[in-house]
Amino acid sequence: MSDKNLDGSSWKLAKSHAHEVQGMVVSGFSHLPISQTLLLQFKWPGTAHGGKWLQKLEKVAPVTPADGKQDSSVSLGITATGLRKMGVGEEILAGFSQPFREGMFQTDRMRRLNDRVGKDWSECVIKGGPLWSANTPFDHAGDGSGQLANLPRRDSIEVETELTVHAILIIHCKEAPEAAAWAQRTADVLKQCDVDVVRAKETTLGFDGEGMVREHYGFVDGLSQPIPWDEKAVHDAPPEPDPVNGIALGDVLLGHVDGHHEVTKGPLVERQGKGLADPDDKEGLDLLFNGTYLVVRELRQDVAGFWKSAKRIARSMGPDPKTGRPFGEDWVGERVIGRSMAGDVLRPGGVLKRKDPAVPDNDFLYFDDDRAGLGCPLGSHIRRGNPRDGLATKPSQTKSLLASSNRHRIIRRARKFGPYIEDRMVDDGVERGLMFGVINADIERQFEFVQQTWMMSPSFRTLFDETDPLLGPKSHFSMGAEPVRRRVTVHNHTRLAGGDYFFMPSLPAIEWLSRL
Repeated sequence: MSDKNLDGSSWKLAKSHAHEVQGMVVSGFSHLPISQTLLLQFKWPGTAHGGKWLQKLEKVAPVTPADGKQDSSVSLGITATGLRKMGVGEEILAGFSQPFREGMFQTDRMRRLNDRVGKDWSECVIKGGPLWSANTPFDHAGDGSGQLANLPRRDSIEVETELTVHAILIIHCKEAPEAAAWAQRTADVLKQCDVDVVRAKETTLGFDGEGMVREHYGFVDGLSQPIPWDEKAVHDAPPEPDPVNGIALGDVLLGHVDGHHEVTKGPLVERQGKGLADPDDKEGLDLLFNGTYLVVRELRQDVAGFWKSAKRIARSMGPDPKTGRPFGEDWVGERVIGRSMAGDVLRPGGVLKRKDPAVPDNDFLYFDDDRAGLGCPLGSHIRRGNPRDGLATKPSQTKSLLASSNRHRIIRRARKFGPYIEDRMVDDGVERGLMFGVINADIERQFEFVQQTWMMSPSFRTLFDETDPLLGPKSHFSMGAEPVRRRVTVHNHTRLAGGDYFFMPSLPAIEWLSRL
């Protein structure tokens, strides 16, 4: 199976950008299926150490650019709390996006992500609340200067998780022993700089016998990815964006034209200094250019709970009126996801026929073939996560609504932790799930919009009192049928265990940070 279908890396950057951008932005590293995900905490007091730890990191685990296929790779993200701890001033941080500066667990952000309901954690979060975050202080949230802390805010909640994470380091390798040994060497070196690994996970892609990536519930993963396009910055770019999955490069990388035909400008800093540069300084470094934002959410999956629930729902539905045979749990689970267990999108009477027998298609639309959701339910996980042209109510709307949908697309970089369950109907008590990563240039317009407006909206499309059947809380779930739809109750079995927003700096930006 090709990289194109596994990780969305069917595009390459022009050389002038590829040597500056982190490799994970353009590739899911299907040839490097094993990884070590290390969450780092800076232990030094104040900002005395600055970026010296990055100088040490460069010697043992240098961050890998996107300029070629590597035998191993290293990716780096830093939280806003981490940048402050390194000595990045508030006048520079003011040039970063507000969601990044505030962090994932700022009051309003928790609500829009459905992590918090009132003053309580939602049922989509593990019992007791998340284990880790950047722990962004409330007086730093908002405009980067602390001024918003003096404004009255309704029901403001300052959340503090058990672990504070300042940075994330992901080491990608071909074999598990290699990744583990490299991670240990890196941890030992960073310890000398007062940087501790406070949480570590071996994460994998997990190929099946047919070369398909499957997550713990058993479904093929990583199939639907956008294809970034820029006529100058993307290598061998076609004359026009991909008609179904094409997005602007600026929705992936900062400093490029985005889907709204705008360019995000970051703080201009002195290349040889530590502060802001003169706006007219042609030698200044745009600290955000060719960087991006990484959303990380550690999700635990209750596999046995998911499939037991699917079995109960199947039994409650009785026999199929068309065939007289009972529905099975696979049938229910497939409608929750919107794809068959083999990865094919559902269509009325079956699945979408493949153009390539070895690979499920991803260049499909909904309006012409399944606008009513008789195959792929209107509220299924994949339909909410990427509605394509499915929000249109008449043919004249399909093109504009597909373009609108694509302006919210994200690049997924998910890997599993924990072993596959032996019997999906038996809870073995083992912790397993996804280290779910999202690459996007605009956290609010992309990740948060998808989560709030599509995934967790109880009135998505023509639905009422329904949320995402995979990630949402207990709710109703409608499955299209004639003459009357089927409506069942689904429960949550995927819960947040930690997460936050990270800045993935370009290699020139990493060099600048290392001199702090």
